[in-house]
Amino acid sequence: MHALSRGFLAAGAALTLLFAAGCSSSDAGNAVAADTTTSSTSAAPSTTDDVSGQEGIDAGGSTDIDVEIGQCVKLGGTMTAATIENAECGSTESNYKVIAKAEENEQCPTDVNQTYYETLDGVEQGALCLDVDWVVDGCMSVPTGGIEEPARVDCSDPSATDVEQVTEIKTGTADPNECPEGGFAYESRQFVVCTTTIS
Repeated sequence: MHALSRGFLAAGAALTLLFAAGCSSSDAGNAVAADTTTSSTSAAPSTTDDVSGQEGIDAGGSTDIDVEIGQCVKLGGTMTAATIENAECGSTESNYKVIAKAEENEQCPTDVNQTYYETLDGVEQGALCLDVDWVVDGCMSVPTGGIEEPARVDCSDPSATDVEQVTEIKTGTADPNECPEGGFAYESRQFVVCTTTIS
């Protein structure tokens, strides 16, 4: 009998908001969060579709979910019993975008927000490298503690907490000081998601 395990790892140091100075199918699995923190700007796309560094490679590996780089998923569950299913990017169900695939979660870029991987008899079979599915002018509830995953919310929902509205996505920099009110920086891939705190 083979033991299939799915999980996710919060790569590095979970989602960290950096403030500027002065301002489908369903499967179970494991997850990891990334360290995000550095100066030129370019026009901001409406989503992260055109962000350099989000068109990673398929370096092999295999997971039960049929998803391609650039497509989105809804990730939930726990660290040792993750659930994942296909979701349309930008939809209320989507919370992550697949930016690369790897044989092992350690092969994902160091600044991804999350890594979903599957093991068989303790051996990693494949991993999905995931960034939050940011959408300019859209809002995400980005929990600051615990193991909750980001969730798309209505910007005017009075019951939503930890809400960040994306104002711009800047490439060629990972310096949150280039954003009016701060943002989420991706140092390795040199882009920053500028946000405004709603609640």
